[in-house]
Amino acid sequence: LNLAADCNAVLKALQPIFQEQGMTETVHNWEDHGYLATYIKKNGSFANLRIHPHGLVLVDLQSYNDHTEGREEVDQLLNKIEERMKELFHGNIKRVKRLPAILRGGVIDRYWPTADGRLVEYDIDEVVYDEDSPFQNIKILHSKQFGNILILSGDVNLAESDLAYTQAIMGSGKEDYTGKEVLILGGGDGGILYEIVKLKPKMVTMNALTNFNIDQMVIDGCKKYMRKTCGDVLDNLKGECYQVLIEDCIPVLKRYAKEGRMFDYVINDLTAVPISTSPEEDSTWEFLRLILDLSMKVLKQDGKYFTQGNCINLTDALTLYEEQLSRLYCPVEFSKETVCVPSYMELWVFYTIWKKQT
Repeated sequence: LNLAADCNAVLKALQPIFQEQGMTETVHNWEDHGYLATYIKKNGSFANLRIHPHGLVLVDLQSYNDHTEGREEVDQLLNKIEERMKELFHGNIKRVKRLPAILRGGVIDRYWPTADGRLVEYDIDEVVYDEDSPFQNIKILHSKQFGNILILSGDVNLAESDLAYTQAIMGSGKEDYTGKEVLILGGGDGGILYEIVKLKPKMVTMNALTNFNIDQMVIDGCKKYMRKTCGDVLDNLKGECYQVLIEDCIPVLKRYAKEGRMFDYVINDLTAVPISTSPEEDSTWEFLRLILDLSMKVLKQDGKYFTQGNCINLTDALTLYEEQLSRLYCPVEFSKETVCVPSYMELWVFYTIWKKQT
């Protein structure tokens, strides 16, 4: 409201609307903090009416409705409340905001958080795959807009719509992979591997980190239900110009470094930059530094390292990541690019890192 609320007047004006619904009323009154009225229907539906003295009036309705008629009843009740408030306060209503219903407890979970903590409702209409591996929960859900979406332990990883992500983490079309040696860390959805194989590399080694990000069950689910993303590259763990290793990448990287094996490109698709802003307390930061150091040891002097960052809104976390780059065993330089990833519904930062030429 544009003015302080007469709590008693608001309550008396709205009471008849709830009484018409046959709802039982309970009212709590705090001298300086307004009213809270609850209205309960015989079928278990209820409404909370919260009236704040400074002029905020909140109405929250909860009911179990799995049919159109029930949703229409809720809309009609809200319409009556809104009309009565306009009658009571005439032109003194500053803003009316009606939020869509949150659907809880359904077979299909449509709500997933963004990296910066906003809740997004997806147009999910089918659970395609839902299994627990020894390492994580694996879901593949179908969205009308984005196709099948891979979700690992509650984190939206990649959808069939997200070629922009794959292209960005490969250098956004600016690199020539022909005849090159490429190492992919993670990437269990197969999207990066599928796109690079098209570019005629000499050899691509995809190394899945089983105890942190990717496992065999992810690969099995993706090769069956994410084929628009991975094509047929996950059907076999070896092809003419690629191999997929299902093992911890850290000892593999150490072995490659010891053997002197070098790559033109290293693509890290293991994990996003941590949200935590306490790098010394979060083991994930230590993990990222270790991966960076080992990757630099197997990266050719003129090679490039590509990785995702995180949501552009997480400026503190991204700044901390960039600070870690100055702590590696060799000096490096970097650039970054911001890309809109469709199913993330947010802008995402990608990094290109290379050894500083001396």
